[in-house]
Amino acid sequence: MHIRSILLLGLNAFSVAWAQLADTSSYPIGPLTTSDAKWATKICDITDYGAVADGATDSGAAILAAFNACSSGGVVNIPLGTFALATWVTLSGGNAWAINLEGIIVRTGTAGGNMIYIEHSTDFEIYSSRGEGAVQGYGYQFHSEGTYVTNFAIHDIALVDSPAFHLTLDTCNQGEVYNMIIRGGNEGGLDGIDVWGFDIWVHDVEVTNKDECVTIKNPSNHILVENIYCNWSGGCGMGSLGTDTDISKIEYNNIYTVNSNQMFMFKSNGGNGTVTEVTLQNFIGHGNAYSLYINAYWSDQTVADGDGILYNSITFNNWKGTCANGAQRPPLYVLCSSTNPCTNIIIEDFAMWTESGSTEYYKCADAWGQGYCLEGGSQHTAYGTTTSTVTAAPSGYSAATMPGELTAGLGITTSIAIPTVPNTFFPGATPATPRVYGS
Repeated sequence: MHIRSILLLGLNAFSVAWAQLADTSSYPIGPLTTSDAKWATKICDITDYGAVADGATDSGAAILAAFNACSSGGVVNIPLGTFALATWVTLSGGNAWAINLEGIIVRTGTAGGNMIYIEHSTDFEIYSSRGEGAVQGYGYQFHSEGTYVTNFAIHDIALVDSPAFHLTLDTCNQGEVYNMIIRGGNEGGLDGIDVWGFDIWVHDVEVTNKDECVTIKNPSNHILVENIYCNWSGGCGMGSLGTDTDISKIEYNNIYTVNSNQMFMFKSNGGNGTVTEVTLQNFIGHGNAYSLYINAYWSDQTVADGDGILYNSITFNNWKGTCANGAQRPPLYVLCSSTNPCTNIIIEDFAMWTESGSTEYYKCADAWGQGYCLEGGSQHTAYGTTTSTVTAAPSGYSAATMPGELTAGLGITTSIAIPTVPNTFFPGATPATPRVYGS
């Protein structure tokens, strides 16, 4: 059985062009109704609808009943204790409501799909007012054997050991995800956060897995991702991208990546459409296989119809730290399509040095722009591959480290412990939003 994710927020394409992510006067980010107002409206405790905190009794029907009672305004309260979920729930509709997750939901069912699927909803929030709530997917057991959501927030909870993806934001809009920790097993297919949508802010999140950390999917625009701690992960990225790609106005800021596959990777193989107006700034990495990586010939992806994605107007700024072996895998690797070369790529203040050996190299192919091995000028035609060898550590590569760095992946044959949501996600950066339980 394939279980897609612990938590899925989904919607159909909702085509609205916002001037900028920060324009919250016309299109506010996050819930429209305060948590206090929701609590004052109505409280629907799942134990009043048949849920039992014994870790065995299925709470699916109780969660659905509590939602139906509070969907027009109020709080679905999941109190302290361990609640089993054997049947998946779809919470459809609702306005000005919330889920307060104080206890722990553990997966006891084996069906495919999404454990909790929220759709057709607006002014929604899921959080833990004590900062201790979690969803435990027990993914190790699995390994061994048109709808929309708008004006939402997910925060102050832990998602642990999903059998597949942990959090999927499926073309949602005007939402916020923050103050979270995700801990998954050490194998592919256990994505942390996958986002495709519009006007979304993801910040102050730690992810452990061996696949996507926080990744943008198609179509997307006006998305800000910042203060992210990829702690033994696949790393952040964009893709995999195929036909009809339409991604613009994306910013990643303050991204810390340690012992991961890459710091950031654009992935495609053929396809068509455009990725444009992307800024990737203030990245720190240590011990990663790849660092800055654009790959328009991603071999793990089946070739899609088209002459290649056009990567245009992408800026990399202030990257520093170390890579695992810069002579084996270049820390700066821009491999663009020969049939649709990259244009207006800017790489500046890039200072990555190798942890193994004393040399590294940069590699660019069919990439036009400014900096390092990129080709300058306005010709924008295919030119093949250029490389440059670096024999001394670049100035300014030394970078701060983070507490709690993992030196090994988490297992897939034993349960993963539920962690505490940390208080820091990037060196020197204070979380943008205070903890709900500290306010």
